[in-house]
Amino acid sequence: MTYLRTWAVRALVCALTGAGAASVSAAEPFRIGVLDDMTSSLADQQGPGDVVGVKMAVADFGGKVLGRPIEVLAADHQNKPDIGSLIARQWYEKDDVQAIVGLGHSGVALAVQQLTREKNRVQINTAAGSSDLTGKACSPNSVHWVFDSYSFANSTAKAVMKSGHADTWFFITLDYAYGHALERDASNVVKANGGKVIGSVRHPLNSSDMASYLLQAQNAKANVIALANSGGDTINGIKQAKEFGVSTAGQQVVALTAFLTNIHAIGLETAKGTLFADAFYWDQSDEARAFSKRFQAIHGRPPTSLQAGAYGATLHYLKAVEDAGSADPAAVMAKMRAMPINDVMTKNGRIRPDGRVIRDIYIFEVKNPAESKGEWDLLKLKATIPGDEAFRPLNAGDCPLVQN
Repeated sequence: MTYLRTWAVRALVCALTGAGAASVSAAEPFRIGVLDDMTSSLADQQGPGDVVGVKMAVADFGGKVLGRPIEVLAADHQNKPDIGSLIARQWYEKDDVQAIVGLGHSGVALAVQQLTREKNRVQINTAAGSSDLTGKACSPNSVHWVFDSYSFANSTAKAVMKSGHADTWFFITLDYAYGHALERDASNVVKANGGKVIGSVRHPLNSSDMASYLLQAQNAKANVIALANSGGDTINGIKQAKEFGVSTAGQQVVALTAFLTNIHAIGLETAKGTLFADAFYWDQSDEARAFSKRFQAIHGRPPTSLQAGAYGATLHYLKAVEDAGSADPAAVMAKMRAMPINDVMTKNGRIRPDGRVIRDIYIFEVKNPAESKGEWDLLKLKATIPGDEAFRPLNAGDCPLVQN
């Protein structure tokens, strides 16, 4: 198991806030954990960049809360629910971690969410995607911050169907909780808008060879081949579809989940024209550009929506702790729900009773190479979907916390 305690953040926070060694040692640290894929196919879009976002939030907050220095722990869950649960348990029981951020694998997030409720701590899912986190598995101790399978599937599928010639769909689906939820949620949108799902196939995480799956999709002759996956699997799917000449055969490949780093890895020549949903782009406003410049100076690249979300979620959580005057989860969660969310990626956002953050979702189109003015100048905004339209209705998720 990889278990990394980021002791260096304490020194960083002290340097940025002017706190001396004596003040740091005077109180037990207030600990926040970042639990993510740090080394595998999802790491570029979350992982180490999530840690950077959380550290920046801690530093911007001032480095202390409730009179205690804030310490950030980080660990790699290796995309395995048992390992993620083991790390979280150790953090809660031995390291007195008050909140966990990230959880960039839905199977891990769902497992840890149950543990978080049992141990009465706080969990902020900034990188996991399954809409079940605020559905049947919802928890009073958890928040789903950036996106979910419903919002991306709903927004992307509607945008693609409006573009025309997209009435039959075939899914290439990642065989774990997020992929299943993404296919389910997108299928419902397709059917509700008069389309048909004529087939699907599932693949394991980190599939380097998509040939057999793409062949099945081609043979099905669907108008749309939908990649219900993420990270390296999405990258491989789009690249290999290009090699197979899928688009020249009249079929459209759609990425139901894509992030800035995925598009960068694919390249504009291959990805140009691709439509996808996201919650943030580094170049969409002056505020976003200023934050992203700071982030890139540390991390070497602009933030994805997940990494910007880790920053905003941590700031919101720390403000709630400060306002509550306590780390008690019930008091903190009440404050988090009461406070509007206004940060670098969210304006007038709110947390619903099921834990879902409601914010705008955007449809982006990947630029042609000739349109790009720099390495990370990759996207152009096509549409803004208001949060109440992008996310699942509150009474439709079967969350036990919601009174219908």
